[in-house]
Amino acid sequence: MKQYQDKQFLEQIQNYIGHLAYTHEPEDLYKPIEYVLGLGGKRIRPILMLMAYNLYKDDIESILSQAAAIETYHNFTLLHDDLMDNADLRRNRPTVHKKWNENTAILSGDTMLILSYQMMINSCPSEYVGKVMETFGKAALEVCEGQQWDMDFETRLDVSADEYMKMICLKTSVLLAASLKIGAILGGASCEDANLIYDFGIRMGLAFQLQDDYLDVYADPNVFGKNIGGDICSNKKTYMLITALEKTEGNEKNELLYWLNAKTFDPAEKIKAVTDIYNNIGVPEICLKKINTLYDEGLEILDKVSVADYLKDNLRKFTGKLMNRSL
Repeated sequence: MKQYQDKQFLEQIQNYIGHLAYTHEPEDLYKPIEYVLGLGGKRIRPILMLMAYNLYKDDIESILSQAAAIETYHNFTLLHDDLMDNADLRRNRPTVHKKWNENTAILSGDTMLILSYQMMINSCPSEYVGKVMETFGKAALEVCEGQQWDMDFETRLDVSADEYMKMICLKTSVLLAASLKIGAILGGASCEDANLIYDFGIRMGLAFQLQDDYLDVYADPNVFGKNIGGDICSNKKTYMLITALEKTEGNEKNELLYWLNAKTFDPAEKIKAVTDIYNNIGVPEICLKKINTLYDEGLEILDKVSVADYLKDNLRKFTGKLMNRSL
């Protein structure tokens, strides 16, 4: 069976998405969709779908519609997230509601959602339609639930680590996991394998998100590609901050709360003060331990999938790259 490289998976999905023609009218509905999908990105979710499919079959071009569907849905969520956050830029380009307007962003986003369902069911073998659409629909709904939890957490200081892990599981992990599971289903995987691959995706998605939390504080900005400390400045509820709130006491607790409640502040001073608190109570070590545990659990689950071990190398290497690991 032919095994592809991750570069080949990316080329396939980029070419497919690039040739999706939105020639319908009205133009102001479809141009923003072309714009969003043309902004690029790592295409992680469709690549994972193709990789899971390639565990069982090698005609990956037969599921490019489903891979494009998952990417279209993902970008729909980003379009609406940007609107809710009133973000000016996405991948260094103006967001849709800034380039056009808020009403266009809402309607074009709604259209992307509908298109993603159409693409998911397009050319889907009849014997898999039920399982594929059930998996996709469940993930799509859970992403919305995760977004609501994330918004609810903005006004709370009592968010627990368990609540946070549940939120990022819904907001981030389930779509990664569903991408993998749909690929496996379409490849003809057994129910047991499909569920194992889903669980692998859940662990890796959680590890990815916690790593983002960590890197926002401790990364080299030249390597990370953006300035660090943004989460600290915005009081974003991350695993780092929640852990600090749970573990600080006395003067350190008061100082942390001072910075969280400060209406005006020097960003560099706040970042340094909060980072010092994290360092004093061992937050980075706690976060890294959690990341490593989730990552290792994911690899152990992947080991149980009942295909030849060498066939799993693409998934191991790809997730390893995303986690800056060498295998």
